[in-house]
Amino acid sequence: MDLPYQEDLPVHLLAGCFNNTSATYKFYWFLAVLGRVELGEIKIAKRDLFAEMVAHAWYTVNYFKVSFGKQDKLQEAITQVRTLERLTIDADRRVIFNRLKESSNKQTLRELRYFNSEVPHRFLSPWFRAADMPTAYAASQRLENQCLYSLHADYIEINPVWVDYLRQHAGILKHFCYWNLAVYLQAKNPVVPDIPNKLIKLPIRKALTEQRKFWDIVLEELGSVDCIYTNKKLIIGDYAVEHFLPYAFVSHDLMWNLIPADRSFNSSKSDKLPPLDKYFQPYFNLQRTALEIIKYKSPKHKFLEDYLTIVPDVSLFERQRVYEQLQPMTTIARNNGFDMLS
Repeated sequence: MDLPYQEDLPVHLLAGCFNNTSATYKFYWFLAVLGRVELGEIKIAKRDLFAEMVAHAWYTVNYFKVSFGKQDKLQEAITQVRTLERLTIDADRRVIFNRLKESSNKQTLRELRYFNSEVPHRFLSPWFRAADMPTAYAASQRLENQCLYSLHADYIEINPVWVDYLRQHAGILKHFCYWNLAVYLQAKNPVVPDIPNKLIKLPIRKALTEQRKFWDIVLEELGSVDCIYTNKKLIIGDYAVEHFLPYAFVSHDLMWNLIPADRSFNSSKSDKLPPLDKYFQPYFNLQRTALEIIKYKSPKHKFLEDYLTIVPDVSLFERQRVYEQLQPMTTIARNNGFDMLS
């Protein structure tokens, strides 16, 4: 992915900022810088940028449980700050930023200050190769090589020659950053699905209206089905469409992972994993029955294609084949920190 060219700027140096990364810091630092510049800031407090880093990464770490790697302190800082500041896993990014910006908790401030020695000067490494921290600070204050910003004890100041470029191309620059971040995190999480869609908190989850119509056809044919978790009889109009494996892990609404469930249980289940030794067989029986009904009643139903993501043909939706698909996913999700239903 190429950045917009500008004749009087060393855009190639900006493009090289993510060439050598061993942690997520540079990605989230750049997103933080872009966000503050978009708000009209040129002289930006480092504490605000560190708070923005935490806020930007919050949902990816807390909700989707994507691993940043064992040596990455941003993930660790988010875990600490969540407890210290009593913030929820789905807190709004602005709420997180404002809480950290105003916090007087010494441990919170210590978590934020850690990044001062890790990212502000190292982000400028394409401009000042192999420069140590004091050298990078001095060179940046002279704006050598048209570096992106100058470094100071408590703030950075955007180089005036870069301001219009950052504002004009903010959208493209964010996409460039997220693309590189996705590549980096996919390498750290090779078996975790859909990393790109786990980097930001979507404003609103899509309603499962169409998926509900699929299950309404099944319920209309059967009259009712039993909830696999509570054994409550479910009828049209009185059930929730539930993700068998949590949405926070799979990050999709494909039909093979959706089943009708008791409304109250669905709310309490949250993003917990179902133990397959207890729930796989009733899940499979319900899905298999649904497939047979839909193939008979609506053989060209668009959601039948969803099953082709785990089996080569819907006629091959067989117990062992499906179990061999779900069992590794469940193990991976458990290893990434998703809790099991008790």
